[in-house]
Amino acid sequence: MDILTKKVKGTEDILPKDSHKWQFVERIMHEEAAVNGFKEIRTPVFEHTVLFNRSVGEATDVVQKEMYTFDTKGGESITLRPEGTAGAARAYLEHAIYNDGLPVKVFYQLTCYRYEKAQAGRQREFHQFGMETYGASDAKADAEIICAANNIFERLGLENIHLELNSIGCKNCRGNYTSALKEYFSDHISDLCETCVSRLERNPMRILDCKNESCKKIAEEAPVVLDFICDDCSEHFSKVKSFLNASEVKYTVNPKIVRGLDYYTKTVFEFVTDTIGAQGTVCGGGRYDGLIEELGGQPTPALGFAMGIERLLMVMDAENITIPDNDVTDLYIAALGDDAEMKAFSLTQELRKSSVATEIDIVGRGLRAQMKYANKINARFSMVIGENDLESGTVKVKNMSTGECFDAPLDDKFIETFVKNTFDTIRFGDSAIDEVLVKSISGFLNSDKNGDNNE
Repeated sequence: MDILTKKVKGTEDILPKDSHKWQFVERIMHEEAAVNGFKEIRTPVFEHTVLFNRSVGEATDVVQKEMYTFDTKGGESITLRPEGTAGAARAYLEHAIYNDGLPVKVFYQLTCYRYEKAQAGRQREFHQFGMETYGASDAKADAEIICAANNIFERLGLENIHLELNSIGCKNCRGNYTSALKEYFSDHISDLCETCVSRLERNPMRILDCKNESCKKIAEEAPVVLDFICDDCSEHFSKVKSFLNASEVKYTVNPKIVRGLDYYTKTVFEFVTDTIGAQGTVCGGGRYDGLIEELGGQPTPALGFAMGIERLLMVMDAENITIPDNDVTDLYIAALGDDAEMKAFSLTQELRKSSVATEIDIVGRGLRAQMKYANKINARFSMVIGENDLESGTVKVKNMSTGECFDAPLDDKFIETFVKNTFDTIRFGDSAIDEVLVKSISGFLNSDKNGDNNE
């Protein structure tokens, strides 16, 4: 079959057979954010272009080469967000969230857009989860947010991800380092790529992040930033490491980490893996104490991280981590005859209100085809309502895995009977317990639903 069009290059569809994997990972992320006191923030998918020019940095590859920028019909320059921090910082200022008290701790889950060569682990539309703190200068804040990222990886069962840590100092102490880099790379200018030659005057630290093999080889012998940071930044970095040590978070100090965006200061970090090839950075972050001031606010310490969900799922797949699928059908109801279909439909709606995942036929299958479909969707229980069942007021419910059956009344006691007979089987003993369903059914059993005391 010829279809009208296919997906745009650099984008991917998340299909129903895979969506439970995303939901599982996102659930872990949201839970970790919550226990650390972070609240969700949702920002627009596009912003005024100047926001990213000022925050991300005009000398970065993101701004120069990768942003999706366009003019509106009103003549405004608009850009699809290439990352999440700039929009969160803009919202923090625009809505004066700081008036709610400091620190302000937010998390986000969003799509980002960068025009770059599409490959595994690097798409033009990609998904990020991030956590950010505003108004906290203490080294504990750095350690807290690093620990949160580390906890997410541990809860997902990942073993081949390790933390790399560095400090790139503050704005005041980076001047000498920048001068040293300019002097060093100027001696190798003929061997630098064209992009790095242009970086030499504007921001030589970006050369350290270049993926060109020639530039990488030259950068190996470049001056190390830790030799140039001031006493305050050095003390801050030492405290961050001390708090991580106290929390038994393993790390490696990597003086070559600079991160790719201009707003970073002091602590920078990456969680990296070698299980998915070249795109091995799964999470990156650090401190950016000058960002809020750069966007027009008062000097405000800030820090955060973002992790790519696509890459994270790639790592989980490479480590053969099984992600539980909670998309189960608790009961499939087949029906024979018009009156039975009406009863099956109304009963299905009542079951769903009690959080029992129930399916009925809506495509016109015969009875045999309905039962085949019940097997295909792995329904835990099934039942067939016929005219005789309507007359007797009782129906047999079948356990699809054991073949055992029990009788249930086709009246307002059906849900109570079904739940009591299947409660343990539906969720308990399953490796992935649906807490919401358990609480819902428990509440149903302990409530005076339909006017009767079920206790």
